[in-house]
Amino acid sequence: MEISLSGKTAVVTGGNIGIGRAVSLAFARCGADVALTYYSHQNEGEKTAEAIKQMGRKAFAFQLDATDSSQVNQVVGRAAEALGGHIDILMNNAGHLVGRSSIVDMTDEHWFQTINVNLTSTFFCTRAVLPFMSRGWGRIINMSSLAARNGGGAGATAYAASKSAVIAFTYGLCKEVADRGITVNAVAPGLILDTPFHETFNTNEGIKAAINSIPLKRGGTPDDVANTVLYFASELGSFITGEIAEINGGMYFT
Repeated sequence: MEISLSGKTAVVTGGNIGIGRAVSLAFARCGADVALTYYSHQNEGEKTAEAIKQMGRKAFAFQLDATDSSQVNQVVGRAAEALGGHIDILMNNAGHLVGRSSIVDMTDEHWFQTINVNLTSTFFCTRAVLPFMSRGWGRIINMSSLAARNGGGAGATAYAASKSAVIAFTYGLCKEVADRGITVNAVAPGLILDTPFHETFNTNEGIKAAINSIPLKRGGTPDDVANTVLYFASELGSFITGEIAEINGGMYFT
């Protein structure tokens, strides 16, 4: 069955680089118009939007601090207007490790920044988008992490906690909006190469050790994640809600 999102509109937070960029492009390839947000790397946001336009789809790039509720409300409103007044698909991709810190050394600022960028941003964006989702059809896909399942690497306890909370948010929300025909799922990637996350917070030695622990003996790619997101966003996943896709090559499975 060919995946078609023809006539659909999508918002992808953090849609300018890494996994977010792959998701934005995948949605467009399947026929959706896309509004993506970026926190920094404006040039990459504009390049991604231009690549989508080259496919014949509408594309818009908006700067957004997804931890600021007033900004979120304003930008989502602008995105909905640009997309024709409705939003069919939301990919809550914005997030970050922020940094590594043990609990005993962790500052209040680090804790709350990590929670806000991963969990609170998901809440703010979802709350803002829901009024623009028509009754009868909608898709929300949240970004969790393997860290939510195994506690993460050294100094990533706050990150793991925030991503675990995203899973609980997914479970609760899927029941709340089911009567509107909206499905809510999440993806929990493991080692995904060619992303800012591992370029910033991992070492070559750490990546090699992780790959050796993966049964499939390779790291994932942004497209590996985007393909799973496409499944949830399309009619192929229409009877699936409250599910967490483990995208990790066999490092962890339930």
